[in-house]
Amino acid sequence: MEYSRFVSLAIAVAAVACSSGPSAEAPAPEAGAEAAEGVTAAAITTDDLEMHLTAFAHDSMMGRESGTLGNYLATEYLAAEAARIGLEPAGDDGTYFQTLPVVQRRVDPEASPSVAGEPLELGKDYVPLPRMRGLLPFGMKGSLDGVQVIFAGKASDAGAALTAEQMAGKLVVFDTPVGPDGSPNMEAWNRQSLQSYASAAGVAVAVLELLPPRFAAFFTRPRETLGGGALPEGPLGMFVSREAAARLVGTPLDGLAAGTLGETIEGTFRFVQAPVPHQARNVVGILRGSDPSLRDQYVAIGSHTDHVGTTSQPLDHDSVWAFNHIVRPMGAESPRREPTAEEEATIRQLRASFETIRRSRLDSVFNGADDDGSGSVAMLEIAEALVNAEERPRRSILFVWHTGEEKGLWGASWFTDNPTVPRDSIVAQLNLDMVGRGSDDDIEGGGPGYLQLIGSRRLSTELGDLVEEVNTTGGHGFEFDYQYDAEGHPQNYYCRSDHYMYARYGIPIVFFSTGSHQDYHQLTDESQYIDYEKLRDVSRLLYGIAETIANLDHRIVVDKPKPDPNAPCRQ
Repeated sequence: MEYSRFVSLAIAVAAVACSSGPSAEAPAPEAGAEAAEGVTAAAITTDDLEMHLTAFAHDSMMGRESGTLGNYLATEYLAAEAARIGLEPAGDDGTYFQTLPVVQRRVDPEASPSVAGEPLELGKDYVPLPRMRGLLPFGMKGSLDGVQVIFAGKASDAGAALTAEQMAGKLVVFDTPVGPDGSPNMEAWNRQSLQSYASAAGVAVAVLELLPPRFAAFFTRPRETLGGGALPEGPLGMFVSREAAARLVGTPLDGLAAGTLGETIEGTFRFVQAPVPHQARNVVGILRGSDPSLRDQYVAIGSHTDHVGTTSQPLDHDSVWAFNHIVRPMGAESPRREPTAEEEATIRQLRASFETIRRSRLDSVFNGADDDGSGSVAMLEIAEALVNAEERPRRSILFVWHTGEEKGLWGASWFTDNPTVPRDSIVAQLNLDMVGRGSDDDIEGGGPGYLQLIGSRRLSTELGDLVEEVNTTGGHGFEFDYQYDAEGHPQNYYCRSDHYMYARYGIPIVFFSTGSHQDYHQLTDESQYIDYEKLRDVSRLLYGIAETIANLDHRIVVDKPKPDPNAPCRQ
């Protein structure tokens, strides 16, 4: 939405309070809806979707972060609904659940390295760098006790100053040059250059005080990771302060020659791990197909159950809404910045308008109603409608509610690496992620028929054509936006949701989304802001597409090159 429209909206206080702003009451039920309180209808209805989403994105689910009680409760809800609907359990050991091996890793507070008898202070002097997706390939198992330090020059020259023999078994310390804007220059500090440090015991970069304060907190708090098992081997990595680096080397860094030997470290830091407090689980169910010759093939439909949990500092909900409406129209996709004086006045006017209809309320739960409560409950409605159809589809429909999407596509990665049905029996995967918004207030060009499609022809021309055909012949009336499917698009949506874990194995996919908006990854992503008619219409479209694929007399044709499943994703 253009900024001038924001201002107009703010001035029209009554309109804001009654429509675009946080609503005072829930929308009226759909006329003629069949669902009574606590009972769902066989058809896909707005009442059913709202009932499910109000429960699924409730504060009691505590933001549904994977590995927490909130996500555990959310998956219990979905499994109970899958059983009620009549889906066949397809998880582990005859249940609806596929449990992921997720562990919590943290820095052991009882261990710390020392130099010349003085310990380094965690968070102030050093921050250990764990192995993480997309991060440099540091190890997490090893020791620095008795290891000698060697200075390697500037981080901008990483990999060029020392030989493998010089670095072998030592802690390699880099200084960090600062650019004209005061930011650290680490252009050469990358995954490729670090391969040359395989012989080192560890690598330390003097950059800690140049990074935001939250950086140290981010890397020192406990973190969950998928996989468990033994900690990865390799050189230990850490960021250190410039003062700590000088202590390690035994002399100030300015003018120091690369190859200078430093102190010998006493002790070490180490990582420890334990199971997460609550199991991280996919929910998997099957509607078995009617054709004996095709029922062992599957059309997969997926969404993700998790969101990003809670915040330790409660905020005023309506103030957050007003601020984001003006300053961050795409929520977390918009850059953080301070409002201008004009914007600040508009925000105050918006906030004042909300005070005319209700008291302020503190909020600490990232409810994730659209992300991805909308896709999760749409799947329930699609499943119930298919189960109760006059004729079941010929192929089976595989419903997978993935966990851990927000952690790095954990659930989809685990399921496709360890599928509960033969992987080559999945003929297509349809992914729903954020499908409950998309108005012109949410996104430029939005409206009732707005829907983003990503990946629909990346592996199969036929699948992309079929989606268009179902939309037209079924009278769904959607106008598909393909701009985010462009190769190299900076938003990188093709690589950011669960569908890619299927596509990497050559399974044709379509990613459906109504797009980002001001409540994306914000405390304000709540069920009261969902467009339930839009969510119903998207669900009906997905029903039609899944049914059509399932009833084809042939498998969807894959006519595009399949990617390497172990290679990084490319938009």
